[in-house]
Amino acid sequence: MIRNLIFDFGKVLVDYDFQQLITQFFSETEKEAEKEFLDIITSDEFLDQCDLGEMNLEELVNHYTERYPKFSREFRMFNDRYIEFVLGEMPGMRELLTRLKKMGYRLYGLTNWCSVVHEVMRRYGIFDLLDGRVVSSEEKLIKPDPAIYRCLCERYSLKPEECLFTDDKEKNVAGAKSIGMEAVVFTDAETYRKDLARITGNAEI
Repeated sequence: MIRNLIFDFGKVLVDYDFQQLITQFFSETEKEAEKEFLDIITSDEFLDQCDLGEMNLEELVNHYTERYPKFSREFRMFNDRYIEFVLGEMPGMRELLTRLKKMGYRLYGLTNWCSVVHEVMRRYGIFDLLDGRVVSSEEKLIKPDPAIYRCLCERYSLKPEECLFTDDKEKNVAGAKSIGMEAVVFTDAETYRKDLARITGNAEI
């Protein structure tokens, strides 16, 4: 029986968009440079280092500024305005989580995010609904490493077979399944509600 619902943060509880803000760093005549900078900060290498937390965000930005000095201004703006990448809560999710919590489900977060996530959590009330959370940069582990899913289970005494995990990335869903959790790819609140109703057999969801 599913008792615990586990949610990724980005693109599941809150939305974000790197490009929308990065465009503001460059003029209309700097599109090639804009693409190059965007490719750097959205690369798996950069994001994994950011989420792993072995350096805090400012240290990581300084490291990359040394590698790419021509983008020193843009990296500083990236650091100073990082919180602006988050656009708001995902539509319908706060209402859905509120209802699920009233139905008796326990709600948890499991996210790959740097230490700035705490500022995000302070800004958006949806995070107050969570009964617990594990953040990659605090544990020095990132999804889809099975160890980070086990960390959540051990911390909150959860049985994997009683958990449903959702994430917008298929590889992270596969990571949850590898330790025995039910897991689905997230697209939007209504699809998730239908997936949960199907998996639990509860038509009232």
